[in-house]
Amino acid sequence: MIFIAGASGFVGGHLVDDLISKGHKLKCLARSEKAGTYLSGKGVKVIRGDITAPETLSGALHPGDFVIHLVGILEEKGKATFQSIHVEGTANLLEEAKRAGVRHFFYQSALGADINSWSGYLKTKAGAEELVRQSGLSYTIFRPSLIIGPWDGFTKKIVEMLRLSPVLPIPGEGKARFQPVYIKDWLKCMNAVIGNPEGFAGTYEIGGPEHLSYKEIVETLSRSLGHSRPSFTIPMGLMKLGASLFEKILPSPPVTSDQLRLLEQDNITNPDAVEKYFAFKPLRYEDALREFIK
Repeated sequence: MIFIAGASGFVGGHLVDDLISKGHKLKCLARSEKAGTYLSGKGVKVIRGDITAPETLSGALHPGDFVIHLVGILEEKGKATFQSIHVEGTANLLEEAKRAGVRHFFYQSALGADINSWSGYLKTKAGAEELVRQSGLSYTIFRPSLIIGPWDGFTKKIVEMLRLSPVLPIPGEGKARFQPVYIKDWLKCMNAVIGNPEGFAGTYEIGGPEHLSYKEIVETLSRSLGHSRPSFTIPMGLMKLGASLFEKILPSPPVTSDQLRLLEQDNITNPDAVEKYFAFKPLRYEDALREFIK
């Protein structure tokens, strides 16, 4: 049985549909009634629980289960902090996995995860990784760069911005490089791990075949939408000032200071990483956009 935590998110939703189509039996953790209803409608077994509430995980796992842990947040809201979700939540799920004696534990981390990072997001992702490594369980960790595809939040935000703005606003100089990987290619990698977990034990950096600057990503997406607009850079200092103000007055600001700082550093790995480890070449960014941008 495959157990998925984070099944109602962007990556989790695609994974659930893909695994169901392949005939896998799934059980998924659902924190809200809405998520539970959505998942049960797909025919999967739903377990109502929350990784930050360890008592709700008791008995959720069994020997032989393959655990896929996708739960993560990009911004903190109230009690949902990077520490509580990424570190404490992962520790709770690992305890239940160890109690049950699961077959394999998969953790979705992030490219650039570093325990010494200035970023709360990357620092806590690294902290969770270390818990997985020290658990004594058979494990696989993915460190993906930007994952794109239908419903992905990154692309959605830029598309909304492009539809409202007569220019292409670029925070800072837009020189930081990313390595967009298409969700279908991520799924191919995930299926390889599910089919042979022992053969993919360890940590794998996942990225597409190109290193693209943030400016190039926005310009390529604009062309894919049929737009032809000049780009306009906004000083990063001004962006950070605005973000800090929004964080104080809005429960869900359009961008956070942490997210802006992530746009100032490269988020890349070997362009041939997927081909090296998983024996196929992932789609280029523009080719992937053609498949899902309408």
